[in-house]
Amino acid sequence: MFIQNAWYVAATDAEVTRKLQAVTVIGERIVLYRTRAGEAIALEDACVHRKLPLSMGRLRDDTIECGYHGMVYDGSGRCTHVPGMDRIPTSARVRRYPTVSRYGLVWVWMGDEAKANPDEIFQIAEADNPAWGRNAGGSMTVACHVLYITDNLLDPSHVAWVHQSSFGNDACADTPIQTTEAASGVTAWRWMRNVPVAPFYQSLVRFTGHCDRLQHYEVRYPSHAFIRAVFVPTGAAEQEGANHPLAMIMDSYNFMTPVDADTTRYYWFQTRNFEPHNAALSEEMDVAVRNAFAEDRVVLEAVHRGFKDQRTPKIDLAIDRAQLLFRRRVKERLAAEATP
Repeated sequence: MFIQNAWYVAATDAEVTRKLQAVTVIGERIVLYRTRAGEAIALEDACVHRKLPLSMGRLRDDTIECGYHGMVYDGSGRCTHVPGMDRIPTSARVRRYPTVSRYGLVWVWMGDEAKANPDEIFQIAEADNPAWGRNAGGSMTVACHVLYITDNLLDPSHVAWVHQSSFGNDACADTPIQTTEAASGVTAWRWMRNVPVAPFYQSLVRFTGHCDRLQHYEVRYPSHAFIRAVFVPTGAAEQEGANHPLAMIMDSYNFMTPVDADTTRYYWFQTRNFEPHNAALSEEMDVAVRNAFAEDRVVLEAVHRGFKDQRTPKIDLAIDRAQLLFRRRVKERLAAEATP
């Protein structure tokens, strides 16, 4: 159902503590905790004996003691103690998931451990650039299948209707969308020329009047999105684009983690090429982005319910090209993983 050989966000760094935490990633139950040295540990959340979730047990130093019969597991998933037994069965082991802490998030590898390469975690180009600011970001649970969210994040046109008071305006309704593909994913994009600045960005741009605006909506496998908004003075798109000295750039990083077929955890943050140390601006933008994403959630959950209770066939439009291409490539990857 979901791509396994991939890195997914399991939690924020702040959520992984010395307290056992249960999460579900692509249908697999995981217990998370942090060692005394600070390493994030992710184990299968089921004791090998009677399958009680280990998250219902106790953290003893850097090991987990099952809350049913006291079996103890270390950070590798190996059982190190069975009460009343001198010899521990070699099969007494739970799965350990590779983890990496990066960008304030804890990533887990859900597939073949031998293929886990941290270099494949989504790269943030401006992560350490002091000239760029960052919003704290956030997370939310969306009651829909992850592919409805990736559909939404490959659909620049929806902002004209869903986000009329924030990201969108009438200029976003009719400009044709281009679709490009790379090995990492699919991008839907367009430059809109000589258009009004959308409400969310009006206080952020450093020029007056109309603008040329880039919408770059890129979703990479398995389900992570890079959304770039660029605003430049009218006429600047042709010559300089995002390199214009007055260009306002906001990059949104969106990491979707499927819980199951009906639920997705959505993590995000934004970076910007202006006022890097303005904490008040970061907080203001955080609130505005969260409100806009809440608008998406209402729509996406309704779409999910609509397809669950579908009575008549759906139709696809020209604006769906990038979404359909991404879905087709996901199917191909799933088929490849299923092939022995």
